[in-house]
Amino acid sequence: MLNVLNHPLITHKLAHMRDKNTGTKDFRQNLDEIAGLMAYEVCRDLPTMKTVVETPIGPCDTYVLSKDIVLVPILRAGLGLVNGITDLIPTAKVGFIGLYRDEETLEPHEYFVKMPSNINDAVNLVLDPMLATGGSAVAAIDLLKKRGARNIKLVCLVAAPEGVKAVVDKHPDVDIYLAALDDKLNEKGYIVPGLGDAGDRIFGTK
Repeated sequence: MLNVLNHPLITHKLAHMRDKNTGTKDFRQNLDEIAGLMAYEVCRDLPTMKTVVETPIGPCDTYVLSKDIVLVPILRAGLGLVNGITDLIPTAKVGFIGLYRDEETLEPHEYFVKMPSNINDAVNLVLDPMLATGGSAVAAIDLLKKRGARNIKLVCLVAAPEGVKAVVDKHPDVDIYLAALDDKLNEKGYIVPGLGDAGDRIFGTK
Protein backbone atom coordinates (compact mmCIF):
# COMPACT_ATOMS: atom_id res chain seq x y z
CA MET A 1 0.00 0.00 0.00
CA LEU A 2 1.26 3.47 -0.92
CA ASN A 3 0.83 6.18 1.71
CA VAL A 4 1.68 9.78 0.74
CA LEU A 5 1.55 11.87 3.92
CA ASN A 6 0.15 15.17 2.70
CA HIS A 7 0.46 16.93 6.06
CA PRO A 8 0.92 20.73 6.04
CA LEU A 9 3.87 20.62 8.46
CA ILE A 10 5.62 17.93 6.42
CA THR A 11 5.06 19.83 3.17
CA HIS A 12 6.26 23.09 4.73
CA LYS A 13 9.48 21.56 6.06
CA LEU A 14 10.09 19.64 2.84
CA ALA A 15 9.80 22.89 0.88
CA HIS A 16 12.77 24.24 2.87
CA MET A 17 14.72 21.06 2.18
CA ARG A 18 14.06 21.31 -1.55
CA ASP A 19 15.43 24.87 -1.68
CA LYS A 20 18.93 24.76 -3.18
CA ASN A 21 19.98 27.59 -0.85
CA THR A 22 19.21 25.61 2.32
CA GLY A 23 22.47 24.74 4.11
CA THR A 24 23.50 21.50 5.80
CA LYS A 25 22.39 22.49 9.31
CA ASP A 26 18.86 23.48 8.29
CA PHE A 27 18.59 20.54 5.89
CA ARG A 28 19.39 18.09 8.70
CA GLN A 29 17.10 19.79 11.18
CA ASN A 30 14.14 19.72 8.82
CA LEU A 31 14.86 16.09 7.97
CA ASP A 32 14.88 15.15 11.67
CA GLU A 33 11.56 16.92 12.17
CA ILE A 34 9.93 15.35 9.10
CA ALA A 35 11.13 11.89 10.15
CA GLY A 36 9.49 12.36 13.55
CA LEU A 37 6.24 13.56 11.98
CA MET A 38 6.22 10.66 9.54
CA ALA A 39 6.85 8.18 12.35
CA TYR A 40 3.42 8.91 13.83
CA GLU A 41 1.71 7.70 10.65
CA VAL A 42 4.14 4.88 9.94
CA CYS A 43 3.55 3.50 13.45
CA ARG A 44 -0.22 3.98 13.44
CA ASP A 45 -0.95 0.25 13.07
CA LEU A 46 1.81 -1.19 15.26
CA PRO A 47 0.59 -4.23 17.20
CA THR A 48 -0.13 -3.76 20.91
CA MET A 49 -0.98 -5.94 23.89
CA LYS A 50 -3.00 -5.36 27.02
CA THR A 51 -1.25 -4.59 30.27
CA VAL A 52 -2.02 -3.11 33.68
CA VAL A 53 0.02 -0.29 35.23
CA GLU A 54 -0.29 1.24 38.65
CA THR A 55 -0.89 4.97 38.52
CA PRO A 56 -0.57 7.11 41.69
CA ILE A 57 -4.34 6.67 42.04
CA GLY A 58 -4.78 3.01 41.18
CA PRO A 59 -4.55 0.31 38.47
CA CYS A 60 -5.06 1.24 34.82
CA ASP A 61 -5.90 -1.18 32.00
CA THR A 62 -3.93 0.02 28.99
CA TYR A 63 -1.81 -1.09 26.01
CA VAL A 64 1.89 -1.23 25.16
CA LEU A 65 3.73 -2.19 21.98
CA SER A 66 3.92 -5.96 21.49
CA LYS A 67 6.72 -6.06 18.91
CA ASP A 68 10.20 -4.59 18.71
CA ILE A 69 10.96 -1.87 16.19
CA VAL A 70 14.09 -2.12 14.01
CA LEU A 71 15.25 0.80 11.90
CA VAL A 72 17.21 -0.20 8.81
CA PRO A 73 18.79 2.83 7.11
CA ILE A 74 20.26 2.29 3.67
CA LEU A 75 23.71 3.87 3.91
CA ARG A 76 24.52 6.58 3.77
CA ALA A 77 21.54 8.86 3.22
CA GLY A 78 19.19 6.64 5.25
CA LEU A 79 21.09 7.63 8.39
CA GLY A 80 19.46 11.05 8.06
CA LEU A 81 16.08 9.60 9.05
CA VAL A 82 17.29 7.70 12.13
CA ASN A 83 17.52 10.49 14.72
CA GLY A 84 14.06 11.87 14.12
CA ILE A 85 12.50 8.41 14.55
CA THR A 86 14.60 7.33 17.55
CA ASP A 87 13.61 10.55 19.31
CA LEU A 88 10.07 9.15 19.17
CA ILE A 89 10.99 5.45 19.62
CA PRO A 90 14.17 5.44 21.73
CA THR A 91 13.99 1.66 22.25
CA ALA A 92 14.27 0.94 18.52
CA LYS A 93 17.28 -1.08 17.43
CA VAL A 94 19.19 -0.07 14.32
CA GLY A 95 20.55 -2.28 11.55
CA PHE A 96 22.57 -1.11 8.58
CA ILE A 97 22.56 -1.93 4.87
CA GLY A 98 25.35 -0.49 2.75
CA LEU A 99 24.55 -0.19 -0.96
CA TYR A 100 26.14 1.90 -3.67
CA ARG A 101 24.71 2.63 -7.10
CA ASP A 102 26.69 1.92 -10.24
CA GLU A 103 26.68 5.23 -12.11
CA GLU A 104 26.56 3.46 -15.48
CA THR A 105 23.90 0.80 -14.90
CA LEU A 106 22.17 2.44 -11.88
CA GLU A 107 22.13 -1.04 -10.28
CA PRO A 108 22.74 -1.33 -6.50
CA HIS A 109 25.71 -3.24 -5.07
CA GLU A 110 25.93 -4.44 -1.45
CA TYR A 111 29.05 -3.60 0.56
CA PHE A 112 27.96 -3.81 4.22
CA VAL A 113 25.20 -5.47 6.24
CA LYS A 114 24.80 -5.54 10.04
CA MET A 115 21.48 -6.51 11.60
CA PRO A 116 20.10 -6.97 15.13
CA SER A 117 19.11 -10.51 16.03
CA ASN A 118 15.39 -9.78 16.33
CA ILE A 119 14.39 -8.85 12.77
CA ASN A 120 12.30 -12.02 12.29
CA ASP A 121 9.62 -10.94 14.76
CA ALA A 122 10.16 -7.15 14.70
CA VAL A 123 8.55 -4.42 12.65
CA ASN A 124 11.38 -3.40 10.32
CA LEU A 125 11.42 0.13 8.91
CA VAL A 126 13.68 0.46 5.87
CA LEU A 127 14.82 4.09 5.68
CA ASP A 128 16.00 5.94 2.57
CA PRO A 129 15.19 9.61 1.85
CA MET A 130 15.04 9.14 -1.93
CA LEU A 131 13.13 6.40 -3.78
CA ALA A 132 14.40 6.97 -7.32
CA THR A 133 14.78 3.88 -9.52
CA GLY A 134 13.78 1.66 -6.61
CA GLY A 135 16.81 -0.57 -7.06
CA SER A 136 18.33 0.05 -3.63
CA ALA A 137 15.01 -0.31 -1.81
CA VAL A 138 14.20 -3.58 -3.60
CA ALA A 139 17.70 -4.93 -2.84
CA ALA A 140 17.43 -3.96 0.83
CA ILE A 141 14.01 -5.59 1.19
CA ASP A 142 15.29 -8.72 -0.61
CA LEU A 143 18.15 -8.87 1.85
CA LEU A 144 15.89 -8.52 4.90
CA LYS A 145 13.49 -11.19 3.68
CA LYS A 146 16.36 -13.61 3.02
CA ARG A 147 17.37 -13.11 6.67
CA GLY A 148 13.87 -13.95 7.88
CA ALA A 149 12.18 -10.56 8.26
CA ARG A 150 8.42 -10.79 7.73
CA ASN A 151 7.06 -7.36 8.69
CA ILE A 152 8.70 -4.62 6.59
CA LYS A 153 7.74 -1.02 5.87
CA LEU A 154 9.59 1.33 3.53
CA VAL A 155 9.92 4.95 4.70
CA CYS A 156 11.13 7.56 2.18
CA LEU A 157 11.05 11.31 1.94
CA VAL A 158 10.60 11.82 -1.82
CA ALA A 159 9.86 9.25 -4.53
CA ALA A 160 9.52 9.01 -8.28
CA PRO A 161 6.65 6.94 -9.73
CA GLU A 162 9.22 4.61 -11.33
CA GLY A 163 10.69 3.75 -7.94
CA VAL A 164 7.30 3.16 -6.36
CA LYS A 165 6.33 0.82 -9.20
CA ALA A 166 9.58 -1.14 -8.87
CA VAL A 167 8.99 -1.78 -5.16
CA VAL A 168 5.29 -2.59 -5.58
CA ASP A 169 6.04 -5.02 -8.41
CA LYS A 170 8.73 -6.89 -6.45
CA HIS A 171 7.33 -6.56 -2.93
CA PRO A 172 3.56 -5.92 -2.96
CA ASP A 173 3.36 -6.89 0.73
CA VAL A 174 5.54 -3.94 1.84
CA ASP A 175 3.78 -0.70 2.78
CA ILE A 176 5.45 2.45 1.40
CA TYR A 177 5.34 5.78 3.25
CA LEU A 178 6.31 9.02 1.49
CA ALA A 179 6.41 12.70 2.33
CA ALA A 180 5.97 13.48 -1.39
CA LEU A 181 5.51 11.70 -4.72
CA ASP A 182 7.34 13.70 -7.40
CA ASP A 183 7.01 13.80 -11.19
CA LYS A 184 9.61 11.51 -12.74
CA LEU A 185 13.25 10.49 -13.07
CA ASN A 186 15.68 12.35 -15.34
CA GLU A 187 18.18 10.67 -17.65
CA LYS A 188 20.70 10.37 -14.78
CA GLY A 189 18.24 8.60 -12.49
CA TYR A 190 17.60 11.61 -10.24
CA ILE A 191 14.13 12.53 -9.00
CA VAL A 192 12.52 15.59 -10.65
CA PRO A 193 12.01 18.09 -9.06
CA GLY A 194 13.43 16.24 -6.04
CA LEU A 195 15.92 17.92 -3.73
CA GLY A 196 19.28 16.90 -5.17
CA ASP A 197 21.55 14.25 -3.68
CA ALA A 198 20.19 13.70 -0.16
CA GLY A 199 23.42 12.15 1.13
CA ASP A 200 25.52 15.06 -0.06
CA ARG A 201 23.13 17.59 1.43
CA ILE A 202 22.86 15.76 4.79
CA PHE A 203 26.61 15.37 5.24
CA GLY A 204 27.84 18.49 3.47
CA THR A 205 29.72 16.64 0.75
CA LYS A 206 28.08 18.37 -2.20
